[in-house]
Amino acid sequence: MKKEDISAIQELLATPKKIAIIPHRSPDGDAMGSTLALYHFLLKLNHQPTVIAPNDFPNFLAWLPSSETVKIYENDKAHCAQIIQEAELVFTLDFNALHRTGEMEHVLNKVTVPMVMIDHHQKPDTYAKYTYSNTAFGSTCEMVYNFIGFLGQKELIDTTIATCIYTGITTDSGSFRFPSTTGNTHRIVAELIDLGINNSEIHNLLFDNNSYNRLQLLGRALQNMKIYPEYKTSYITLSQKELDEFHYEKGDTEGIVNYGLTIKGIHFTAIFIEHRDENIIKISFRSQGNFDVNQFARDHFNGGGHINAAGGKSYESLAETVKKFEQLISKITI
Repeated sequence: MKKEDISAIQELLATPKKIAIIPHRSPDGDAMGSTLALYHFLLKLNHQPTVIAPNDFPNFLAWLPSSETVKIYENDKAHCAQIIQEAELVFTLDFNALHRTGEMEHVLNKVTVPMVMIDHHQKPDTYAKYTYSNTAFGSTCEMVYNFIGFLGQKELIDTTIATCIYTGITTDSGSFRFPSTTGNTHRIVAELIDLGINNSEIHNLLFDNNSYNRLQLLGRALQNMKIYPEYKTSYITLSQKELDEFHYEKGDTEGIVNYGLTIKGIHFTAIFIEHRDENIIKISFRSQGNFDVNQFARDHFNGGGHINAAGGKSYESLAETVKKFEQLISKITI
């Protein structure tokens, strides 16, 4: 981050302010971890921060410190819009294009106060006055840790802030197995553990906290998996009927896409999930090696993300979307 930007932000934070902190729509562990870490940090500087999520977050993240204070835009649009309008500073975390906030985009487009972007996705938009963007990082939480250090306030990172940061690093790194996990990632984690976080308990809360219905849905998803060894590709489908059958709740499909890469010889995988209430097919892509799923998602499925992990969407039917995907993989080299 530029030294002049750091100095400007330090000056902005020198006096108490009303601050809005925004994650992307359908916030994951990194989005919630980074926003809540920043929330607790700003509280220590005597600010009045508010985290406003575009829609609700999964139940398996509801244990995060002060998650109960998070405002949900979909549930109270007028009040959330008022908070944003009255904010003297706005942070956007874990996304770099305002459309990633869904309906909140039109509210954020009207913001006239300074905006600060902290994000690790490719091709950032230019809406923020101050931008800390770097695709080399595996998580926005790792960047928030650095950001606090840039401000010269690292000593304010306590167990609560460390717990939030560790959550995002863990989830976005695939429990430290993705290529973006560096030696510095582990050095930061070591410092967080030294601060007193209960890393074992955090893992249990994140990954060993399933409902019976979620495991049943996972079983159906694995039954639905299709494999194309000649294209080094696999994919999973879940229809709305199947989501309903297993009483789907937000977060129940988190991580299922990764199973497609656990098969020997498979380097590209996807999951297609039908959401009839939104008239959309939500898609997640994962890859191993050099195949760029970010570009694939951008080119074909209205999405984007990282080289090895990206998301997309389709407004066609589930069958038509899958047919398009099958046609595409037959023409590319993986």
